Parts: sequence; C-alpha cells; structure tokens
Amino acid sequence: MSVPPLGRLRQAPRHLLVCEKGHARHARSRHAAHVRDHAYNCRVSFLIPECGILPEVLKSTIADVGEYYLVRSLSVHELVAQEFIDAFVKKGSCYALTYNTKIDQDNTAALLPNGKLILSVDKDTYEELGLQGRPSQYSGKKVMRYIITIDLTDSGFHPDSKKHNRVLWALKEKKPLEFDFLLAWYNTGAEGSTLMSYFSKNQIQALKPKITFNTLRDLQCPVLQSNELQGKPDESCSTEELFEWLGAVLNQVSLDNKSSSFLSTYCCPQPNTMVEKAFLCTITGFIIPEKIIQLLEQLCCYFGEPKLAYWLTLTVHGFADSPVSWRESEHGFHKGGENLYNFVIFRNLDYWLQMAVGTNDDCPP
Repeated sequence: MSVPPLGRLRQAPRHLLVCEKGHARHARSRHAAHVRDHAYNCRVSFLIPECGILPEVLKSTIADVGEYYLVRSLSVHELVAQEFIDAFVKKGSCYALTYNTKIDQDNTAALLPNGKLILSVDKDTYEELGLQGRPSQYSGKKVMRYIITIDLTDSGFHPDSKKHNRVLWALKEKKPLEFDFLLAWYNTGAEGSTLMSYFSKNQIQALKPKITFNTLRDLQCPVLQSNELQGKPDESCSTEELFEWLGAVLNQVSLDNKSSSFLSTYCCPQPNTMVEKAFLCTITGFIIPEKIIQLLEQLCCYFGEPKLAYWLTLTVHGFADSPVSWRESEHGFHKGGENLYNFVIFRNLDYWLQMAVGTNDDCPP
C-alpha cells in the first residue's frame, strides 16, 4: 500500500451541505422525491422537543418499518435471472446491497429500485468480466476501479437477447461474483413469491431494525424561524448551526462547554431555549425510502393538534460503503463515506431539507 505524501494527509476533506426550504403540503414540494432518491439507509433518527410520550400513531408507524433479509454467499448472476426480475424487480421496489464490503477496497454491488444493477469493481475484475463500464470518477490518474451499470428493466434485456446472455455468461461462468447481500422488497399488495421463499435454498435470515427510545432532559435547543435559513443575529440560528448542534445531540456529545472536558468544548448556538424534555427515537438496519416517507408523513401530522414544540427533526444516514448516494450518483468513502439528510419540520409545515456528503460524492440533487 502506497503512503500518501504528508501534505495530502494534512488536507482537510471537503464536505458539502446543501439546504433548501419548502412546505410539506405544497403541490410542488419535492420532499418525498428526495427521500425516494436516497435508496440505501442504515439509520433514521427523529427528535421532538417538548415531547415526553410518543403518540400511538407514531409508535405503530415505527413498528411497521418492516423486516429485511441477509442472504449469505449469493451469486450476482441470480439477480439478473429472468425469474427474479419478473418476480421482484418488475413487481415492486427491490433493494439489494452487498454486506460488509468496503467501497474503496472490495468489489461491491447494489440493486436500485428502478431496476439498475450497479457493480463497483477493481481493475482486474473489470477486465475479467469483459462488460462495458466506465472508470470510477474517484480513481485518480491511474484508474483502478470501474463502474458497471446493468438495466434489468431494459426492453432489450430478456432471455433471448445477446445482451442478457452476455451478462449472464460473464457473471456466472467467466468471473462469478459472490457476496453477502442485504435485501428488501416493497410492493403494493401484489401477490406472488416472497424473498424468503425465493431464496429458501440459500442461507437467508430475516432481520428487524433495531429501535431505541430516549428521553433527553433539560436540553438546550436552538431558536429557529422557518423563513430564515441564514438565521438572524440575536433572533434565530442558521441552518448550518442547527445541523452542527443536531450532530452533537445525536452523538450524545455534551453541550455544557466545560473547561474540564477533554472531549468537547461545543455549546448550543445562540439564541437558544431550554426544554424540559425531548423525545429521541433511533432506528438502525436496512431501511427503505417508502417506510421513511410514511414516517415523515406521520411526523408532519404530529402538528395536526396544538403542540408545545415549534419544530422537530428527521435525520437519515446512508451506508458509508454504498456504491451510490442519491439516485445513481457514484459514492466513495475517502475518509468517512458521509451521505445523509435531515428534515427540520416546523409547526406550520414549512420544512428545511439539509443534504450532506463527503469528499467523494457529487452535489446532492
């Protein structure tokens, strides 16, 4: 492994935060579209100030996040089989992501709900497969990684086509690729096979997301105004200040700014207010966008009745080693693999949407 020059090690990695404002009930609101565009999510957290007990409707929405599956030693060619495409890809939203692979070191694969199969492979694997692809945009001058995209829903991709046979031969005989996969499938009531029964000959395990609840006491919260993204001196905090504060809260960093603390001297931005209690829920697992949209809708409905809270937040973290972040945009790890977004939903149903990525990512949509 080559050692980078000392100057490069000292360079601060680029981080990008994109913010936009909207209204959840506006006909042209893009909040649901942004959620759908971010396919691979490993952690969802929401924070409600001035809330001690969660409403029953939110509890049931959380309980309905749904299970996902871990399939061991699954050959990639099984995902391009026509039987699988007909049963899952064409009858709902099918998600697949390689498990315990490192995007900057290993071969990885992902199946998007639009039917695109993404392979991120090293140079040797790419040459052995012989499939058309493109150099990774984060390879540098010497290309060592390639991206292959296969559209399983293409009208020209069927068992009698040369394209299908070529892909199947490459993945099954020429250079078989095998991974542990996380799988999830969302359909709107269509009858048919299930992932558990379809992969019954494989080692498959059904998993449920882990859910934790916490009540935070005496929490300092920034004062926010929905129409002031940049904030106003002595009146409200900016979207960047809120984002930094939320990161500290979700990671349980103390906001006391004590001189005796060797971990953090961070404190809540000004102006702020002290809330007696705040409810924090965190869901970890393989969480699909359709379930996040349902949760987001229920969080908007939270303000249907008078509440003490002026705003709440919903934060979603993407997998650090996913081949893509938003839509089909290539994702790299670099120093952290960050790709996440956060909604701040206000009492009047205005919202701020904050989308953040690290160095090896395109600008979020």
